[in-house]
Amino acid sequence: MKFSKYYCPTLKEDPQDAEVISHKLLIRAGMIRKLTSGIYTFLPMGLRVLRKISDIVREEMDKAGCLEIMMPVVQPAELWQESKRWDYYGKELLRFKDRHERDFCLGPTHEEVVTDIVRHEVRSYRQLPLNLYQIHTKFRDEIRPRFGLMRCREFIMKDGYSFDRDDRGAEESYKKMYNAYSKIFERMGLRFRAVEADTGQIGGSLSHEFMVLAETGEDTIVVCQNCDFASNIEKAKVVLKEKSNDRKTQENSLKLEKIYTPDKHTVEDVANFLNVSKNDIVKTLIYIINNEPVAFVIPGDRDLNEAKVKSFLKVPEIRMASPDEVYNISGCEVGYAGPIGLKVKKIYVDALLEGKKGLICGANEKDYHLKNLDINEHIKDAVFLDLVNIKQSDPCPVCGGELKFLKGIEVGHVFKLGTKYSEAMNATYIDADGKEKYMVMGCYGIGVSRIIAAAIEQNYDKNGIIFPPSIAPFEVCIASLDVKDDRVMKVSKDLYDTLIKLNIDVIWDERDLRPGFKFKDADLIGFPIHIYVGKKGLANGYIEVKDRKDGKVYQISHDKFITQFKEIRNRIWESWGIPLNIKAG
Repeated sequence: MKFSKYYCPTLKEDPQDAEVISHKLLIRAGMIRKLTSGIYTFLPMGLRVLRKISDIVREEMDKAGCLEIMMPVVQPAELWQESKRWDYYGKELLRFKDRHERDFCLGPTHEEVVTDIVRHEVRSYRQLPLNLYQIHTKFRDEIRPRFGLMRCREFIMKDGYSFDRDDRGAEESYKKMYNAYSKIFERMGLRFRAVEADTGQIGGSLSHEFMVLAETGEDTIVVCQNCDFASNIEKAKVVLKEKSNDRKTQENSLKLEKIYTPDKHTVEDVANFLNVSKNDIVKTLIYIINNEPVAFVIPGDRDLNEAKVKSFLKVPEIRMASPDEVYNISGCEVGYAGPIGLKVKKIYVDALLEGKKGLICGANEKDYHLKNLDINEHIKDAVFLDLVNIKQSDPCPVCGGELKFLKGIEVGHVFKLGTKYSEAMNATYIDADGKEKYMVMGCYGIGVSRIIAAAIEQNYDKNGIIFPPSIAPFEVCIASLDVKDDRVMKVSKDLYDTLIKLNIDVIWDERDLRPGFKFKDADLIGFPIHIYVGKKGLANGYIEVKDRKDGKVYQISHDKFITQFKEIRNRIWESWGIPLNIKAG
């Protein structure tokens, strides 16, 4: 491909509405353009990256024995009503009516559709296991789409679904997909980590997220320095370092005492005023769940983990009570609510507080708190759950070792669904004994378009994108530095033709522009290998090759160019940890 014939409108300045580096660089590099909030057009360069990612995904899925299908984006409401997700899924599900006033939605995922397909076609155990996937458009009506391709409303996703005879088969399918996903991200040259994760709105009993490690990641990953434990912070269990022997667990209960705390609304304010630790205080948080008030009591130095709450209580949404609601429920303004005497349906207490005594809490009266709270004595109907976010100072929940926090971007997610959808939608088969059984399902997603942004967030510098060679729009860019020189153009053309014959993905920048402009475009777009053909170099018998990743420039003999270029190319691929030209067998 000649650059002069290619549509790639690069920009010198960052777009004003772009917040993260991948969004800025994708627009500047002429890869995407915004149509409306959270919806983007892929321009030719961006589409090439998207297709290369899709091809890697497709090859590994096919290698793992999966079969590709394509399901409709528009889905009838009755399928979602059958699975009980029509109301559960929330406002991200874009609902609409057709001309006959029938309810439909734009598919954010396809569990219902694929289950409907299989339940009508698969009847015998001999037809299982079955693993179907697609690479297709999804739509989720995000309330605040942001960060370019990182959080869109419309996006490209690979979603796959396995159907097995039993739990043992489902476990094998899950492991197979877990391993296939690891190969996919290895082939893309990405630094990633698979972590335990919450199943969220998809449901199921087990899930892992595949996180690309990047400082700009929205998700926090918890990893152990001593064992293989790795988890999303939303899933990580909090455990005590050891059984405490301090006064909070051992002393006899004392009488509750009201103390004056004028205008002290926050845990920090109360701790400073009373000269105590934040750990001596408990927070009482009032939420509305299924239109009912519920209270959560947690340590004062911790934050409530809403994902854990939704998972434990099996609810799609929760919300904090408004100030007016807090007043009606507690009898006081925000900042003074406590667990004693609340008008709530249920009180949930974090497990770290079980058995604790001598604590401080709100008194449900303006400007007052209570001291000597005994959790087990004074909160009679408390339900103890793991409710809070893990902290880096906490022990590993598996081995007790030291934890480390990392930032990551979710690019893949695998779920063990069990019979959640097959029971709801009556997807059964006849086993070898002639008995009818529910199929055991798994679900496996990869954010194909999101990977582009994640790869950039992990690989860039002040000059632009640094694409891994397996997913770059073009692996090699030949830049003719003196386009009016016949020899420069002939050598460039010969190199271009030779690399194409070697099945190397190459673009030839033969535009009549200054060399500096070509250098900047090549760096900005992120071509992994740059070849510079110039009059001065040829006069001295060499052609230059630049490794975009480390910036190193090699002077290669014109006469031995192809042999030496292959060696350099091999080293560049190896530096990314990618087997050169690997193909799924």
